[in-house]
Amino acid sequence: MPATARVLIVDDSRIFRNALEASLADEGDVAVVGSVFNGQKALEFVQATPPDVVTLDVEMPGMDGLETLRAIQRFNAGRSADSAVGVIMVSSHTKRGADITIQALRDGAFDFIAKPSGPDHDRNLQQLRQQLLAKIRLFLLSRRPPGTVSAGEEPLAVPQAPPASPGHRLQWLRAVSRRSVRALVIAASTGGPKALEHLLPGLRHHTDLPILVVQHMPADFTRSLAESLAKLSQGSVVEARDGQAIQSATTYIAPGGKHLVVRRERGQAVIGTNEQPPENGCRPSADILFRSAAAAWRSDLIAIVLTGMGRDGTAGLGTVKRAGGYVVAQDEASSVVWGMPGSAVEAGVVDEVVPLAGIADAVGQLVAGKGRS
Repeated sequence: MPATARVLIVDDSRIFRNALEASLADEGDVAVVGSVFNGQKALEFVQATPPDVVTLDVEMPGMDGLETLRAIQRFNAGRSADSAVGVIMVSSHTKRGADITIQALRDGAFDFIAKPSGPDHDRNLQQLRQQLLAKIRLFLLSRRPPGTVSAGEEPLAVPQAPPASPGHRLQWLRAVSRRSVRALVIAASTGGPKALEHLLPGLRHHTDLPILVVQHMPADFTRSLAESLAKLSQGSVVEARDGQAIQSATTYIAPGGKHLVVRRERGQAVIGTNEQPPENGCRPSADILFRSAAAAWRSDLIAIVLTGMGRDGTAGLGTVKRAGGYVVAQDEASSVVWGMPGSAVEAGVVDEVVPLAGIADAVGQLVAGKGRS
């Protein structure tokens, strides 16, 4: 990571620009190098003195956030991956803001934060600071080639990731030869919306099994994510609701701010949602989904962990493995952030690691029982 990350703030509100700048003050590894009020000024700044990261307001008069993002992406097309300007969208808690944010993630934004809307100014500022610093630092780490470290850092002792193994799949299929896969569960965080955009259509090409997804997002954004994915994927994609019977050909997205669980009612698998405390700092938490899914479906379950920051999902995948389920992790090279899949590999709870482009085919072979004797 560079000694100092150079950040440009773009927002049409002077008050909010000042709040963002204050939230980044006194950090030795982050420096605000500019603060502008519209997209055109942002683009002029980027072209003259490219920063490392731009925090970009979603809704601005004139050249809005999406237009500005796309212009920055065109600028990045002429630069190397390790010098590309990262964009973190700053969105309001509105339906329009959420819709635009999901589109921005599809168009290449690294991540987003939602503007805090609570009554406590100091608490809002603290939330901004924590979220922004984490995402800025994470973006800079993501620009490194896989497996590299900066001077002074200790390399992580992560075991060799298992390759895709038809032989291992066959062994698992034989072990559950009296059963069939009944559901897929997926965890994702940073980079997840775009990964899901690529993965879900491929999975639906192979299977109409129910798919349950935890994507780390706040409330108000997961419904827009579900609507966006529904336009790209066969079958139904919905934001999960408490009490829904789990049906085939349907993908259920955990609602932001609520845990997603599977429970049994009269022999039927049913969606449950709750607002119990976060796990791993996350609500929804993949660990909670994975544990409940393993209890409901035992060995008839495939779990997939995609790109994302942190360790959420690792403990729950251990439960899936102990129940006899099968675990697939996205590989480091195709992940925006290899935190969640890397943690699962390190913990030894992954059956195989597959590039994003190959996960649907690998799962399709498992679902079809390819090679089963």
